[in-house]
Parts: sequence; C-alpha cells; structure tokens
Amino acid sequence: MTSGVVAISVLTALYREHQVGLIRMAVLLVGDEATAEDVVQDVFLRMQDKAPRLDDEKKLLAYVRAAVLNGCRMTLRRRKRMWQRTEPHQPPVWSAESAAILSEDRREVMRALTRLPRRQREALVLRFYLELSDDEVAQAMGIRPGTVRSTMTRALAALAREMGEEVRA
Repeated sequence: MTSGVVAISVLTALYREHQVGLIRMAVLLVGDEATAEDVVQDVFLRMQDKAPRLDDEKKLLAYVRAAVLNGCRMTLRRRKRMWQRTEPHQPPVWSAESAAILSEDRREVMRALTRLPRRQREALVLRFYLELSDDEVAQAMGIRPGTVRSTMTRALAALAREMGEEVRA
C-alpha cells in the first residue's frame, strides 16, 4: 500500500481468498449465481481501475463487502424497475444442481428470506451466513450497531412468521 492506495497485488490476493464467500453472499441477496458473480467481478474491476484509498489495509475486506452489498442493491433496483415495466412472471428458479443439493428445509428458509424486506434480509445474510459481528454488519450496511441489533430482532421474528413458526418473545 503506497500513500493509502491499495496495490493491485493486494486486490488480487483478496479476490483469490474471498471470491467464493463474496459470491455466496451475493447469491443470497440477488437470487442467482451468474448475477452474483457479475456483481463481485464488477466490484473488483472498479477497484482495479480506481483503487480505494484506505488508512488501514485491514479495512479492505469490509470495504469490499460493503461494495458488493451496494452492487447487489443496485442490481435489485434495476430488476425492480424492469419488472414494473413488464408482465409479472415467476421468480428465478434454482438450477437442477442447486435444487438437488439443497434440502427442503433450506429451500423453505431461502423462500422465506426472499420475502423479507431488503434491509432485514441483508442483516441476516451478513450476520448468520458470513458470521460477522454486529459492528462488522453495521459497517457493511452503513448503519449503527444498535440499529443492526433491532433490525436483526425484527428480521428473525419476521422470518419465523414467514415460516409459520411460533415467535418467542
């Protein structure tokens, strides 16, 4: 890292090490692997063209996660605008391979997760899938840790309702 600019070699190493996890996170947010791969690749291409300026290289992964999250949001906004202009259709279907791998319970959770509001879905994915702390989730989403905790509480209750389970207070 020279004068706060992240070196290409550091970005390459970060991509190799975290590519799969970032794509998985994006799949959970956008619903299909091809779009998720595009989002992650776009983030790294933009960073290669204009490397971020960071005081601490340790913050780079958090920066990338936030960029992927924002890329997913942008993709979902584009889809929403496009869907509003076209006839209603069924949501994307999981591939045969994915359907065979996932158990019925997991598919049910995924369906319920897609019905949650965007912010709640993002908080659950970051917290439970990526196993980030409240502070890391807050940093990735651009909100306060207290807001993360209240969002998580509402999200878990909503997810339980979506799945027809009893909500414990």
